[in-house]
Amino acid sequence: MITLFSYPELFGLEDNNPYGLKVFAFLKLCGLPFDHRHILDTKSAPRGQLPYIVDDEESIGDSDAIVAHLKRKYSLTIDGSLTNAQQDLHLLMRRTLDDLYWVMSYSRWRDPRFWPLFKEAFLKTHSGITADSLDAAQKFNFERYHYQGIGRFEPDEAYARGIADLQAIANLLGDSEFMFGPEPGSIDASVYGFVANIFFYDIDTPLKQFVLARPNLVRHCHAVRTAIDKRV
Repeated sequence: MITLFSYPELFGLEDNNPYGLKVFAFLKLCGLPFDHRHILDTKSAPRGQLPYIVDDEESIGDSDAIVAHLKRKYSLTIDGSLTNAQQDLHLLMRRTLDDLYWVMSYSRWRDPRFWPLFKEAFLKTHSGITADSLDAAQKFNFERYHYQGIGRFEPDEAYARGIADLQAIANLLGDSEFMFGPEPGSIDASVYGFVANIFFYDIDTPLKQFVLARPNLVRHCHAVRTAIDKRV
């Protein structure tokens, strides 16, 4: 039995972190049965990071490593039709999403316009989480942002970087429902993990404004959500 450990839900999504939602979507799209456990404590996680899975007592962290493990162990064919060029583009898109992650996180924990709204929503949704614990997490994130570099950006500069990432994804998607064919692949789970965490995010950040202005990103988000729901 596969158990997915990831961050708590928020705004109706199964994980408020894009990497955890990516793994959730991948598992659903592949029809793999799993148990989903929401946690905040990362002490037991490989590399001290969420998400991770436990599969037959083997713990695997990092969303890309999780997807690779599941494909290999369960002989999944979700990406079986990709050409070599599409596989390379798949990798480049995931790296673009890695860059977008820092801007998304910045918009929640770092930007003083949106942090109080995010904190309030989190506390309202999860009564067992304290304001002090979120303040401690914010302080920790500030350190991460500084050493990663995004914390040294002014808000407009940070959002310009994230919007450029989203624009590249929108351009590559074009008029297609899914990235590489008529059925969703693992890259669609990856994109969904990020775009859904912007689109369904009930706070009007510049990232959300951009997504709302790109019908193809909204369409893709709904299409992946529908595909996930069909596999419940």
